[in-house]
Amino acid sequence: MMMCVRLVAAWAVAAGLSVAQTPGNAPASLLNAKEANQLAARVGQLMESTAAAVPGLSAASEPLRRAAAETVGQMVRSPQNAGLTNEYVSQLRAFLALSEAFPLPNPFPQTAADQFAELREAQSRMQRNLAAVLEANVRTTAAREADPNNLKRFAEANSKVPPAGKVPRVVFLGDSITDSWRLNEYFTGRDFVNRGISGQTTTQMLGRFLQDVAALNPKAVLILAGTNDISRGIPVNGIEDNLTMMGDLAKAHGIKPLFAAILPVSDYHKGDDPRYEMTKTRPPGTIQQVNLWMKEYCRREGFTFVDYYSAMVDANGQLPADQADDGLHPNAKGYRVMSPVALQAIDRVLAGGPGEAPPQQKRRFGMLSGSPK
Repeated sequence: MMMCVRLVAAWAVAAGLSVAQTPGNAPASLLNAKEANQLAARVGQLMESTAAAVPGLSAASEPLRRAAAETVGQMVRSPQNAGLTNEYVSQLRAFLALSEAFPLPNPFPQTAADQFAELREAQSRMQRNLAAVLEANVRTTAAREADPNNLKRFAEANSKVPPAGKVPRVVFLGDSITDSWRLNEYFTGRDFVNRGISGQTTTQMLGRFLQDVAALNPKAVLILAGTNDISRGIPVNGIEDNLTMMGDLAKAHGIKPLFAAILPVSDYHKGDDPRYEMTKTRPPGTIQQVNLWMKEYCRREGFTFVDYYSAMVDANGQLPADQADDGLHPNAKGYRVMSPVALQAIDRVLAGGPGEAPPQQKRRFGMLSGSPK
């Protein structure tokens, strides 16, 4: 009875979803992350130099410049955040207004005059960028509302997938970690279909399960999901409910589900970019909590648990620095660690074997924590 209720809920998530219209090109004035950060850094330099050129302005503007520097630090992590961009534009505008209240020395150095002119142009450019950020956010919101699960992404590709042949078909369902995985390079001679979409949560994957998994008639589906839910503060029980409904849908369609452990994350590369401090938004304790539930869920339901986590976690409880360049997404070496773990589990399932590899097989494939990589 409970499975029937969950199946109805899972079907309800997938029902009535429309395909989004492709949003137009980004506004011309929209700065990319690198450009926005460079402009903000240059503005900070100009505020320092112009303040020093006008007697009294440096001391008077010090609190304002300090606040602006803090805003820039936040913008590094979120360069196209409309709220932060607006705050920084306001701080720059306030600085320029304050500077006009102080008499300029006579003669006024041409270099300082040029820097004030550059600062005003930077304000204008940042104001245009703010308008572009707001416009881009509106477009993104409209697209998400029209197609919250991004069903359009694979609609055409799904229509061109040939009927399943003698080689068993397996769909890889997931987020950016799956999306970036070139399956044909790591698994030759297999009918493995990649249906990963960057940034997606378990709710969105559940919403496209029928179209992007069941409709392709695979023998099995390998689900890697949950890290984006954690980063967005979605409760653990919500993740568990969505995974459970995906398991119910798979079983109802005669598809064997494999549930992959959420990968560990790391802070090893935060010196390269503050955004690479991953443990703040994806706490290791929460990742382990979901993984422990997932392992028990698979044991209880007779499903397969694919333990990427144990294969990749290092002695510090983090993703090794050489397996991910940003602390989250596996690089080529990371995928080389994941591939044999996935393949062994898939082959075992297709052969009708047990849900989890015995310890000696885990050691051979580097699946146990502390084993040689």
